[in-house]
Amino acid sequence: MKSPVSRAAAGLGALAAGLAMAQQPAPPAPAFAPAHLTGSGPRNMAMACAPCHGTQGKTAEGSPFRPLAGRTAGETIEIMGQFKAGTRPATVMHQIAKGFSDDEIAAIAAYFESQR
Repeated sequence: MKSPVSRAAAGLGALAAGLAMAQQPAPPAPAFAPAHLTGSGPRNMAMACAPCHGTQGKTAEGSPFRPLAGRTAGETIEIMGQFKAGTRPATVMHQIAKGFSDDEIAAIAAYFESQR
């Protein structure tokens, strides 16, 4: 059986070790672009738009939805910003827009601008 003094010493030792670990600096953040903003990432994110706006942003003839393909990135960014802010009328787009960061919206907008 340990004496009260040895238990207290062990507790203080554990406390000191914990404090020493807490004072260590956090490791640096990785220095690379998120994968979803480069390569095929924007195309993959744009797939969320396909059910309404068509594959590659090209709607079917007679569709009530506007095509996204070929629209300028600036226009798409502006409209998505309005949806996010709730200043543009929408049924579901305000919720969809809130699911993307500004960088993600810019990447998706550039993707659709490149689709002709």
